[in-house]
Amino acid sequence: MHTPTTTALRRMILIALAAGAAAAAPSVFAAPTLDVAHVLWHKSLQQNPAPATGCFHATYPSAQWVRDQCHATPYHYSPTPRPAFKGAHDVVGNGHDYAIAIKGLVSQAEGSFPTVRGVTSEQSVGVPAFGGGGILGPNEYTLQLNSNFAYGSSAACAGGNPQCLVWQQFIYAPDYAQQGSAAVFMQYWLIGYNAPCPSNFWDAGNGDCYVNSDYVPAPDIPATQLAQESITASAATGGNDTVTFTYGNTAYSVSAPDNMVYLASVWNGGEFNVVGNAGGSEAVFNRGSFMQVKLAITDGSTAAPYCLQNYGTTGETNNLNLMWCSARSAAAPYIQFTQLN
Repeated sequence: MHTPTTTALRRMILIALAAGAAAAAPSVFAAPTLDVAHVLWHKSLQQNPAPATGCFHATYPSAQWVRDQCHATPYHYSPTPRPAFKGAHDVVGNGHDYAIAIKGLVSQAEGSFPTVRGVTSEQSVGVPAFGGGGILGPNEYTLQLNSNFAYGSSAACAGGNPQCLVWQQFIYAPDYAQQGSAAVFMQYWLIGYNAPCPSNFWDAGNGDCYVNSDYVPAPDIPATQLAQESITASAATGGNDTVTFTYGNTAYSVSAPDNMVYLASVWNGGEFNVVGNAGGSEAVFNRGSFMQVKLAITDGSTAAPYCLQNYGTTGETNNLNLMWCSARSAAAPYIQFTQLN
């Protein structure tokens, strides 16, 4: 979750998103057989998010949110791409990923792994370009559903560069705050703020500012269980932004006011993937790993989105190789792609 270090990189990313460059040849994926009752429960939670700011959980078959205690999230952060390392094609991430883009605004997005095969191990390793940082070791990874980089509203960038970029991440991270437990939270960015950070933000260097929401604890799940994990993100103008992590029979959710970076007014794309655990680290999967990645959005349309190639906003990576990306029309339009090694 690192930030870009040059204005040129930021502009390049914005231009790529605006252009909506279509990705390579489409491919068709077979959907796995799902338990209908769980699908309906999950849909009910999406349509009825947590009713207030704070931390919550819901347990199948109930769609009732139960309030949990919120916890302060540590200062770890996930950097944006580093130019010297960007585009290395032996990894996914750090600017080399598929992303979704639309012409309107996203109100909700869901990232999931429809098919996972052959994953028997994973470990997060440090990357020299990012100083070797991160939470390293076996089964250390993050699920990141990240917004696009977008020019912020005047309110978000007030006091700094009025042309700063805003960026928001919706994250599940094992061992992020406490060993043996995972954190579900949001991370907010003002990129190119170029002034002392607002009092409620932390200084990330290079003129950038970031801050984490509170987190709700969730189980520390091994990467072999990715097929049972998903993240849903939503943003509402004048309301709340919410991240929900679902695993098996339980959903864990955090909501906070949208006025942190006013994402709802600028959110028109983003990426979802499994990558290293903070600090620009890399998630290294065993040889023979195969997974399909799906990112679906709600934007008031059924039109197929754009599948952007060689795009991505997080600096963290994995060691898989990207195959083709498919963009599909649906009630919740989506992109889907394969990555393997």
